[in-house]
Amino acid sequence: MIIERARASDAEEILSLQKLAFRREAVIYNDFNISPLVQTLNDIDKDFRRQIFLKATIEGRIIGSVRAFANGETCFVGRLVVHPDFQNQGIGTKLMNEIESLFRTCRRFELFTGNKSERNIYLYQKAGYKIFKTEKITDNITLVYLEKTLAQAKK
Repeated sequence: MIIERARASDAEEILSLQKLAFRREAVIYNDFNISPLVQTLNDIDKDFRRQIFLKATIEGRIIGSVRAFANGETCFVGRLVVHPDFQNQGIGTKLMNEIESLFRTCRRFELFTGNKSERNIYLYQKAGYKIFKTEKITDNITLVYLEKTLAQAKK
């Protein structure tokens, strides 16, 4: 497996992977209008101009991705996706480690997931992230915000 920076030409494949990976989340929340599923190619092209994307590939096929951007001393991490056939093999952890390495000058990392996404919360907490707030979005969706500070990252 190779983890490297994605290019804008990877946008369509990453978007397809994102929609495949987030179907499981949509089932958990019984909501197929969550933003990762309704994002368009035009939207992701705009994201490529504002964020750094990483991709994990095997034999040239993208099987994972994550994106992030810095604002001040905080790195905002988003849309960690791994193809369902490749989950639970450490790919998500490797992508997270690599994106944190790219933004190593940031003092804080922040991300969010849904409160019912227990596997995601477990992965992020295992990586040193701690819940710092929740936000109710709809009757069925509450977002859980997690952060990792530089002091936590060195542990």
